[in-house]
Amino acid sequence: MFDDDDTDSFHLADGEPAPVDTRSFSVPAPEATAAYPPADPYPEQQPHHPGPPPRRRKKRRPLRWLLLIILLALLAVLAEGLILSRSFSAIDRVDTEDALAPPSAAGENFLIVGSDSRENVDPDDPDAGAVGTVGGERTDTIVLLRVEADRNLMLPLPRDLWVPIAGTGGEQRINTAIQGGPDRLIETIETSLGIPVHHYLEVDFSGFKGLVDALGGIDIDFEHAAFDTKSGLDVPTPGVHTLDGVQALAFVRSRAYTERIEGSTKVDGTGDLGRIERQQQFLRATFSKATEVRDPLAINRIANAVKDDVRIDDTMSFTDAINFGRKLAAASPETVELPVANATRGSAAVLVFAEGSEAALNRFR
Repeated sequence: MFDDDDTDSFHLADGEPAPVDTRSFSVPAPEATAAYPPADPYPEQQPHHPGPPPRRRKKRRPLRWLLLIILLALLAVLAEGLILSRSFSAIDRVDTEDALAPPSAAGENFLIVGSDSRENVDPDDPDAGAVGTVGGERTDTIVLLRVEADRNLMLPLPRDLWVPIAGTGGEQRINTAIQGGPDRLIETIETSLGIPVHHYLEVDFSGFKGLVDALGGIDIDFEHAAFDTKSGLDVPTPGVHTLDGVQALAFVRSRAYTERIEGSTKVDGTGDLGRIERQQQFLRATFSKATEVRDPLAINRIANAVKDDVRIDDTMSFTDAINFGRKLAAASPETVELPVANATRGSAAVLVFAEGSEAALNRFR
């Protein structure tokens, strides 16, 4: 019988206590369940978080853009170099090695000659008549350009300057020396003026025209309206005018330069000296605009425009030409005037050295 008062044990019927099973036992653990709180019954409506969010990488776009810009700049420089190198290799060479002076660390003189040659003038060019019909070859423009480390000097030489002509035993106008070839002109300048010539560059008139047009014209400031019926120059008003190739040639070649001043006309009576001043204006304007060009396509256009109308000495390397251009871009040439005086030789009106000419020549020696 069970004892209602005994809650810890129970007895058998005869009063003997029932044996207690002392073997240990355990309640089996419930099956593993999802972590508390229980999963949402609509898991598809919850965002999925497989773990902590990944670390965001720092953006490197500015660096990539910088590298891209540097790469494009290098490619542009390379393209410019290749274009220039290819055009430079196509330029005609003149065998002047025996006449040229050896390189000098103090500075080098470039003899720049504008020739009257009509060899490369296209007869089908509608402007061909603007360059004239003078027979033979004569130097119409002669300029010595000295390039030094920190300055550039420019000395225009009058074509009517009367000097001993090398290899002839006689005297004549300096512009006739080219008839014996570039060597004779170089030797004449070296012996008669005492100036060493390190490099030679020759451009004929069609080359001048092509160069100016390739540059998009050059700007010349005119104090007065001007014209020359012989060269074809026609500047209707004073002020800055952008001259194309034809008008630039007419300006450089003008020997009957006439200005319109307050309703009347005035012919320039300075002759070759006034012409030299106009050539200086032209050269400064051309050098200034040419050295500003950086676009490879524009450089290629300019190079193609003049490559058939330019001749250089056979010692000038591509590096020499690049350095020459860089130095011109760094400092505009200072013009040095050569003092001369009017004279006659026979029946010819010429120019001769005047007081102070030696000092001017010494700056190029």
